[in-house]
Amino acid sequence: MRDILEGKNQEGPDMAELRYKITSDILFKMMFTRYEDLLQSLVAAVLDIEPCDIKSLTVRNPEILPEGIGDKFCRLDLCMDVNGELVDLEIQVARRGSFKERALFYWSKLFAASLEGGKDYSLAPRTILISILDFDLFDCESMRSEFALLEETRHELLTDRLGIYFFELGKLPEAIDREDMLQVWLKLISAKTEEDLAALERLEVEKMTQAIEAYRKITATPRYQELERMRSKARHDEAQALSDARKQGLEQGLEQGLEQGHKLGQRQEQESTARRLLAMGLAAGQISEATGLTRNEIESLG
Repeated sequence: MRDILEGKNQEGPDMAELRYKITSDILFKMMFTRYEDLLQSLVAAVLDIEPCDIKSLTVRNPEILPEGIGDKFCRLDLCMDVNGELVDLEIQVARRGSFKERALFYWSKLFAASLEGGKDYSLAPRTILISILDFDLFDCESMRSEFALLEETRHELLTDRLGIYFFELGKLPEAIDREDMLQVWLKLISAKTEEDLAALERLEVEKMTQAIEAYRKITATPRYQELERMRSKARHDEAQALSDARKQGLEQGLEQGLEQGHKLGQRQEQESTARRLLAMGLAAGQISEATGLTRNEIESLG
């Protein structure tokens, strides 16, 4: 019988929450650019192939530029050439509007940029966008969703060049199979406590032992901690700016509402006065002078 990792409900020091989680895009990128053997194992798991089947793997964007950390549009993805295919791997912890359309947009940018000018379209590589999500995106039980371009009724594949994969961490089973490296990797990425890491270590899976050791080495470095501090500050600043903008918008909306209400009240009072004067038989010119309404406005009241 295969060993499994079961969820725990114990209390104690081992349940201490991890200060740094692998769902952090900075930590994720640092781990898998520094330890290429771990990256190869992860990529093989998400592509559902054997690690030995990966004959070439090159990360196109290994750098993490400190000046970009504060940019809310900064994407710390891993863009790779894998066996001649273009593979982009990213972590997403917060669901934002139109996320599915966002994924298609990023895939299209990658695909468009993959073909050099003047080259035949048939030379464009298969381009795969992989998003590991720390939130639920689809109304299904499966943690893996894979999309391609199919004809609607015949389900005929238009082209194999498109691949968009989603992995939803919240749909991992509580008990995972130690021989299923996809489950094992996603369990590590979703780890929240020291007990989660300890339970993974008890599986005695070599790549997990190496990955947890890599995690502890990287999170102990001053450079990583400073990058996380900068990222955290940028997110707090963005949240504060949004809060201030909402507050200002509410205040402006209240002022505009009060002003409009005041004008509406004035108008209603003018019309009410004009009707009374019309009933008394006064001429439109006299009523206009008394209320400020135009002759046309007064005549429309009759």
